[in-house]
Formats: sequence, C-alpha cells, structure tokens
Amino acid sequence: MLAALAAPLALGQAPACAPLPGSDALWRDGTRFIFIGETHGTVEAPAAFADLVCLALERGPVTAALEFPTAMQPTLDAFMAAETDAAARAVLLDYPYGPFRFHDGRGSEAMMAMLLRLRALRRDGRPLTVVATVPDSPRLPGFGQSYAELDRAAVWVEAARARPDDRVLVFVGRVHAEKTRRVGSPIGLPAAAHIRPEDSLSLAVARQGGEAWLCRDECGVAAITPVDDAAARGVVLSPDLDPAFDGLLALGPWTASPPAPRDQPLT
Repeated sequence: MLAALAAPLALGQAPACAPLPGSDALWRDGTRFIFIGETHGTVEAPAAFADLVCLALERGPVTAALEFPTAMQPTLDAFMAAETDAAARAVLLDYPYGPFRFHDGRGSEAMMAMLLRLRALRRDGRPLTVVATVPDSPRLPGFGQSYAELDRAAVWVEAARARPDDRVLVFVGRVHAEKTRRVGSPIGLPAAAHIRPEDSLSLAVARQGGEAWLCRDECGVAAITPVDDAAARGVVLSPDLDPAFDGLLALGPWTASPPAPRDQPLT
C-alpha cells in the first residue's frame, strides 16, 4: 500500500519543489494522513502547504484535503479544469457561498495563490486530487461540535478509501488538527483525534509572531503573540512541544493575507 510510495515518480520537465527543512521525516511508510493545523489569514501557511504537497508528489499520489464546504467540490473541480488561471479564479470567486464570499481567512489572497499552485501541479500531470472536506453537519439538539468533528474525520477517511494509494495531506484550522481530547470543551475529540494515531502525523504551524488577518470581534489584521521558538524553521517533530501534535511547522513570523479581491482578475 503506502510502502509503494517510497519510489519517486518520473516528473518530466516539471520544476523542482522548494525544499522545506526536516520534511523528509514526514514521508515514512504507513503514514497515510498528514495534518497541517494553521491559523487562518497568513501568507506563510498556505504557501508551505503547497510546498509540502509538491514534495509529497515526488514520492507518490496525493489527496489534498482542504477546509472548504463539501458543497464546493463541483466548483473546485471546475477550478482545476478551467483553461486559464484567470478563468479558474473567476470560477472560484463566482461561487455564491463559502470562504471567498464570507471571509474568515480561508478565502485569502494566499489561499487563492495556494490553490493556483495546486492547479498547476495537477495540470502538469502530477497525481493530485483536491477535495473539499467540511460536511454540512446537521444542527440538532444534543449533537454539538464534537459530532461535527467526527463528521470531518469521516470525510477524510472516505477520501482516503477512494484513493487507497494516496497520502492525504489535510490543511485545516489548528483546533481540528489536534490529536488529544479537549477536556471540558464542547469540541471533545478534535477531528484528527478520530484517526488512528499510527496512521497520521499532525503539525501545528508555529506561532512565532507577526500578523494574521483574523475574524474575532471584527475582521482585520491582528498581531500574533510569539509562543514558539523564534529560531526554529521547517518541520520539527517532537510531541514534547505540544502533546496535541506530533511537532511543528515553523515558518517564522507571519504576514497577514487579506481576502482575495473580487475585482482584480489575473491577466
């Protein structure tokens, strides 16, 4: 199964992927799911996720699981199939719902750039599938956020079952990527905690200062308090840093990425 991914694919004349320090540790046999837990609204995290997808594709097929509503899947498919980047961008921005209309950081300029990079990899012939993985969980009394987390995990598992030879790289908000129970929280078990631990690695994007475009009391650029080692860079595997994760993805201080503008199509 995943052991077969160890042999690199022939990628023709495609440009080499950007290196990411420590990332070789992610591609061990048997790791089906790799979670990247981000804070929405930064330049660095989406760019790094695209780099990781590119690096994973050097070792075999990849499913990129994104934190978009599953109802957006036909739109994502049309985005990938569009003739030009300008047409692809227009398809995404014309979707009447979701994060590119109701901004929470997932519809940022950086996210658009990430999607265009994934599209370029796919159009280059790489074995990449891009899926939207936030289900429309029923809102019923007694079935709160903990059940929505379980629903997310079920979508990830179905994506893996659909392509059993793929690595599944999941780009999601930090809380959903945690692998330990949140005691006393309505979340209970975050989505990644429902996946067999031996089958997954989960990285939190390190908080090393800078800014992010966030929606709290109101939406806009917010300063980020440094928490993690300011000197760290790349993939740092160490559950001692935070028991909810297997390590960090350290990208340095963040830069805020505002919502993708609707009136500036690509040329």
